[in-house]
Amino acid sequence: MADSPTDTLHRRGLMFILSSPSGAGKTTIARKLLEEDSQIGLSISATTRPPRPGEVDGRDYHFVSDAEFDRMVAEDEFYEWAHVFGHRYGTPKAHIRTGLKDGQDFLFDIDWQGTQQLAQKDKADVAAVFILPPSIEELHRRLVSRAQDSEAVIEDRMARAKAEISHWGEYDYIVINDDIDACFEEVRGILQAERLKRKRQTGLIDFVRGLMA
Repeated sequence: MADSPTDTLHRRGLMFILSSPSGAGKTTIARKLLEEDSQIGLSISATTRPPRPGEVDGRDYHFVSDAEFDRMVAEDEFYEWAHVFGHRYGTPKAHIRTGLKDGQDFLFDIDWQGTQQLAQKDKADVAAVFILPPSIEELHRRLVSRAQDSEAVIEDRMARAKAEISHWGEYDYIVINDDIDACFEEVRGILQAERLKRKRQTGLIDFVRGLMA
């Protein structure tokens, strides 16, 4: 099928944020989005935590020392950064700003603190989605069923989840993940609608002028 005229128009990219409490399905939805949509790429964060087995520097994260992270903060090289479970994570600016101009979309897997910082610096380029579990009991069940954490860690994650949920009002979109496939389709629909916003379709001016000539 040939592309429609609007498919060929230049547009500015966007920073598409997915946030959720641990266990609410954000990671699964983000992975599906990256697999099925070639126009969006994962924003690669810098972190001070050591690599986990199988992780590759530059693909999963930019693994940096505390001293290098301090330098990047001092020189304002991050869109946002935050402490998460004893380590620091940050989003480098340069590569993303270049990509946005070229029409590249970036997926951000960050928490509410990172979302706040990103929106403060470039709100016009941000679309933020918060994924909620259908109930707090279901969230606990999902964390237990993963069989990855001790009961103490699960309780800590549950307390953190409630704190994160309290920030739901700071997001542009709220999606309840009662069914992973339905939730994914809703998220994908949000992404497509954001791409079609007039302010992002920078090629529309010349296109409409041509129609009116």
